[in-house]
Amino acid sequence: MKRLLATTILAAVVAIPAGVSADTSEKRIALSNNYAGNSWRQAMLKSWGKVGEEAVSAGVVAAADAFTTAENQVTEQAAQIQNLILQGYDAIVINAASPDALNGAVREACDAGVTVVSFDGIVTEPCAWRIAVNFKQMGKDEVLYLAEVMPEGGNLLEIRGLAGVFVDDEISAGIHEGVAENPQFNIVGSVHGDWAQDVAQKAVAGILPSLPEIAAVVTQGGDGFGAAQAFKAAGRDVPVIIMGNRHDELTYWKEQKDAAGYETMSVSIAPGVSTLAFWVAQQILDGQEVPKDLVVPFLRIDQDNLEDNLANTEAGGVANVEYSLEDAQGVINSGS
Repeated sequence: MKRLLATTILAAVVAIPAGVSADTSEKRIALSNNYAGNSWRQAMLKSWGKVGEEAVSAGVVAAADAFTTAENQVTEQAAQIQNLILQGYDAIVINAASPDALNGAVREACDAGVTVVSFDGIVTEPCAWRIAVNFKQMGKDEVLYLAEVMPEGGNLLEIRGLAGVFVDDEISAGIHEGVAENPQFNIVGSVHGDWAQDVAQKAVAGILPSLPEIAAVVTQGGDGFGAAQAFKAAGRDVPVIIMGNRHDELTYWKEQKDAAGYETMSVSIAPGVSTLAFWVAQQILDGQEVPKDLVVPFLRIDQDNLEDNLANTEAGGVANVEYSLEDAQGVINSGS
């Protein structure tokens, strides 16, 4: 399934099917987003806005508003959630700054009768729903890929995401599990790139002088191009860098592939997962039975489908899939 999604990343036109229950026509859904400082988050918000606007225009819901905190601060997002409760939203969809530090605010929402659906950065409060990819497997798959293309192993540089966020912890855990199972690899350095090209470039540039020869860079998305620029500026050979489906990463990969046969892979969660979370919230408000934990596949791009995926990824954006109501119902009915 993930290969199918990876090769069909044209954004879907979100059709509102006939026969949708009008039970949610007066319901208001809010998005509480903890961070917007990279291209993935911008694409995520754009997808939410597109699908939410269409749902409001079609009379499926009364509102689908998005709110973003400034600096990935738990206290700020908790206050934001409390404000959304007071404003009378019927459901709050959360991309959380922490898996557990927001649980108090989430519990307040549930106690007030508000439906809470978390995605990407999920929460552990039992009253909430959770939508995630298997981030740990995503990280492990990076190392498994490297074990295939460089069985002799080598030194790895790890670029992590936002510190303290569930996604960062899980991807990193998967990478380390993969290394434990493939001891020919050794992680010799680790930096936080915040899933942003400029932050990653600066962080990698800062650690490179202290590192031995690097065979490959394992990443979390949004950091691959910045890492390549840091290696180039330091006068060092650019190693195999796992990319994260951003347009700049895919463009760099294609340029190097055309010039010298550069090989790698790219993997990330689709920003449009926010639209799946929207429809899941709508279905819960509509009285449908929805499992508390839903899993969606990540998007993987390989050497043989790079060009097709790049052609369908807008400049400055991220390879994406947006979900329709029917898609959400399929995920719900399958329980995954």
